[in-house]
Formats: sequence, C-alpha cells, structure tokens
Amino acid sequence: MTTATLSCAGRPVGRYSFAPDDPAARPYLHPVTTLAGVPVTEERPADHIHHLGASVAVPDVAGHNFWGGRTFVRGQGPTELDNHGVQRHLGWKLRDPDGFVEELSWEADGVELLREHRTVAVIGVSDTAWALDFSFSLTNRGTAPLSIGSPATNGRPGAGYGGFFWRAPKEDTAPDVFSGTREGEEAVHGRPADWLALAGRDWTLVFAGATEETRRDPWFVRTAEYPGVGSSLAAEHRLPVAPGATVVRRVVTVVADGRLDRDAAAALVRKVVTA
Repeated sequence: MTTATLSCAGRPVGRYSFAPDDPAARPYLHPVTTLAGVPVTEERPADHIHHLGASVAVPDVAGHNFWGGRTFVRGQGPTELDNHGVQRHLGWKLRDPDGFVEELSWEADGVELLREHRTVAVIGVSDTAWALDFSFSLTNRGTAPLSIGSPATNGRPGAGYGGFFWRAPKEDTAPDVFSGTREGEEAVHGRPADWLALAGRDWTLVFAGATEETRRDPWFVRTAEYPGVGSSLAAEHRLPVAPGATVVRRVVTVVADGRLDRDAAAALVRKVVTA
C-alpha cells in the first residue's frame, strides 16, 4: 500500500492510498478527519465493501466497471460480471503536504480507456473548518468514441451514481442533508444544486460544484440506507467522450467540526468557491 498524508496548518487531515498489488482497490482518501480529529469517511463498510472513503468511482465506462460491487446490465439488474477495470497510478506530477497532482490510467482488458489528470489540494478555511479541492479530468486517448454510464442508464431508475463519491461514517442516526433550497434525502437526491450539506452528530460536510459543468450534474444522495454523497456524471443519460475529448469536474468539500445550519454552510462555500 502506498500512501500520502495531507495536512492543514500542520495537522494531518487525510490519507490518500492506492495499492499497486491490488488493482481492484482504486486510489482513495481515508481516513479524512475534521481539524478536531473527527473521522468523516468510511472504508469498506459491511453494507457496501466497495465503498472507499472519497474517490472517483464510475460503474460503467464502455461497459467496464470502475466502481466495484456488482454490474447493472440492462434487462438483468445486478449481475456478477468479471468486467472490472483498473485505475492505475502512473506517477506524481507534484506531491506536497497540502496536496498533489497525479496521473492515472483507466484500463480494462489491457487497454487504456481513459487517462486521468487528478489534482487534490487542502485549503484552510477557519479554526474549525478546512476544504478539500478535488478536480479530475478524463481524456479518451483512443481512436474510437466511448461513453460513461450508470445503473440508471442501464435501466435502474434513480440510481444514477458515478463520479466523485464520498462515503461518510454510519452513526446511530442518519445524518441531515440539505441544499440552499431543499432539505431531506428525497428532496435533494437526483437534483443539481450549487452546494449540498451532510451533517452528522458532530461534523458537517459541504459539497460544492466548483465549475459550471459540475454544478449542472445532479447529486446522488443516501442517508437512510447509508450516508454517502456523489456528483453524478451520467444520472439519466450516457455521457459521450469522443476521441481526444476530455471530461473535467471539480468538487470542493468543506470539512467542518460541529453541525452547521444552512446559512453557515452557504457562508463557507462562498469562502472556498470562486469559479
């Protein structure tokens, strides 16, 4: 296992890991903590053992699974298929205590489908909050078009996950979730919003799209079954990626101690998102 520690104001707040000897384990962030040391990610929970902290996970790239778990096949539902791809770490372009730039190859059956340029940076926000700035670009380096899909595009309504995904820790009670105008899992799931907050017992995560394209993507939200939030690349329709084309997304996540209300969450977003 290869790891890199992320720090904010000299305090460790996250560990980034990937396993060259375990290609099924995509690179991910865990544990991620608040400045007070409260964990806000979960790794391989019993309910979904393929959930790995905070990562980029896509269930369907040209028919190959880069999410883990089962594959959703149109007309068949969840199916065990040996179609799992690999997010292979190629090297660091930059590696500092407050962030890194990484190159990855998304490969399946020995063929590179996508080349990813990933940038992760830690931003100090206040004495009780910091932010994780996570951007990724996926380039089709082949000569044929491909597309990105989800269980929703394969016939499972409402399950349009795939992209940046954050698995939060499960507590005795489900976390609250709200956006600037809506509140509750049913109200916020599957809808775009400039930002979305998930508030647990003594922590709050505020996810914000930091580009216009990212803000157009709907949020995938779970609180009752398990606590998790993702920004969906292909919520309803497959996302085409032509040869040489690049898909770029950027999500900034504020990690705060305590339970924030709507006004406090919005104020923190204004501090960290300028694009």
